[in-house]
Amino acid sequence: MKSPLLSLPGAVPAEGVDEGVAAHYGDLFREQRALADGTGFVDLSHRGVVTVSGDDRLAWLHLLLTQHVSELPAGEATEALILSANGHIEHALYLVDDGETVWAHVEPGTQEALIAYLESMKFFYRVEVADRTADTAVVHLPAGSIAAAPERAVVRETPYGRDLFLPREELEAFAAETGPPVGILAHEALRVEQHRPRLGFETDHRTIPHELGWIGTAVHLQKGCYRGQETVARVQNLGKPPRRLVFLHLDGSDVHLPPAGAEVRLADDGPDGRKIGFVTTSVRHHELGPVALALVKRSVPVDARLLAETTAAAQETVVEP
Repeated sequence: MKSPLLSLPGAVPAEGVDEGVAAHYGDLFREQRALADGTGFVDLSHRGVVTVSGDDRLAWLHLLLTQHVSELPAGEATEALILSANGHIEHALYLVDDGETVWAHVEPGTQEALIAYLESMKFFYRVEVADRTADTAVVHLPAGSIAAAPERAVVRETPYGRDLFLPREELEAFAAETGPPVGILAHEALRVEQHRPRLGFETDHRTIPHELGWIGTAVHLQKGCYRGQETVARVQNLGKPPRRLVFLHLDGSDVHLPPAGAEVRLADDGPDGRKIGFVTTSVRHHELGPVALALVKRSVPVDARLLAETTAAAQETVVEP
């Protein structure tokens, strides 16, 4: 979905997964500061939107998701995952129930596979699954924002701000009234600062929830009956996920920012040493400078000095080993 807001002055299109919205509007650090101060909004209209309606929607989703949603109060936001039979993360859903319908936004381009899975699991349950991406745009208002949500918007309120499910036809009017717009790069910089994982960025084909700290926020440990639950329980009981998420403070004197996938090694072993992890997301932060998230082996000491490619990096623990 290509956003109409790309026609706004200064808009520079994003690339890759986030293609379709603006990377920034001419001043990355100013936009980051605006979000941190609770002003502006982020155009996330490229994200997929999926709804589930029907009398059995919460009970049915409770059987499929890692989160406890059978008694989810209307208006209360939550996160949930769908795992493979081996416990690997396949989908991440950011959802809210409005009293009649569960609304969820997901990574761009993943909604079709998600819907196909959900449709295959309907059986006799009274539910209807729909792809609402074409008529619904997601926008994000930062924490502290006093901007009003349009009357027709469904609001998902979190500690990091409000996600609005907005009729796509109202997106341009909302932008004109709310401004200033903030690009996806600023949104990503704050996500990295907050140590929040993102599907397809911090995950690969074998990622399990414990590695990323998604336990508690997206996984409820007191429920079962979902695909992959055995792996979650086993790792929780043994306490030994194979990898762990770390936050990296990168050497600011290096003009090069290690890209996603850049190999991470122990600094004492040098750039030709054994690979012990990889960068998942790297950004330039308006206060912290160059920082990144990375996945490293659980056995890496929490005080070890690291190299991301050739850039020196000090690690900050996100997931305890």
